[in-house]
Amino acid sequence: FCTPCLQECLKPKKPVCGVCRSTLSPGSRALDLEKQIETTETTCNGCNKKMYLSKMRSHAASCSKYQNYIMEGVKAVTKEPLHNTRNFPNRFTFPCPYCSEKNFDQEGLVEHCKTLHSMDAKQVVCPICASMPWGDPNYRSANFMEHLQRRHRFSYDTFVVGDYDADEDDMMAQVLMRSLRDK
Repeated sequence: FCTPCLQECLKPKKPVCGVCRSTLSPGSRALDLEKQIETTETTCNGCNKKMYLSKMRSHAASCSKYQNYIMEGVKAVTKEPLHNTRNFPNRFTFPCPYCSEKNFDQEGLVEHCKTLHSMDAKQVVCPICASMPWGDPNYRSANFMEHLQRRHRFSYDTFVVGDYDADEDDMMAQVLMRSLRDK
């Protein structure tokens, strides 16, 4: 995970898992995951050497062929200019569909609606879903509160890098570029 994503997941008021968004318990380690990382083999994309996942990070830092592989990917991506961000809809802040309050992030909208509108039975359009490319801006949820709890327990932007319409290869290239910039 990149630094901004980790910081979002580790907010002091409620640290959560970066993948499933369940609450983290202080000091608990994912021993099953550690064991899987220690026993799963992979191949370096640069030199084709086989190793365990647990050794891959240190190998990648010293493997010149892997560094060349990454730089070739970055060069291929940077040949095309990135999309103009002004053409993208706002998927970071949302208005409350019940009242006139605006500029909630996803977590803030969920908390606001739970606190102030939990008993409101009015059918409303979910502003989060309506902002997505696959969202229907006219669909009114029969039970908006349940919808929020089931559909918006995590942020889509954790799993989608920038362009919601980009294919997986484009997103992977963008992630690689950002990770190299963050070093």
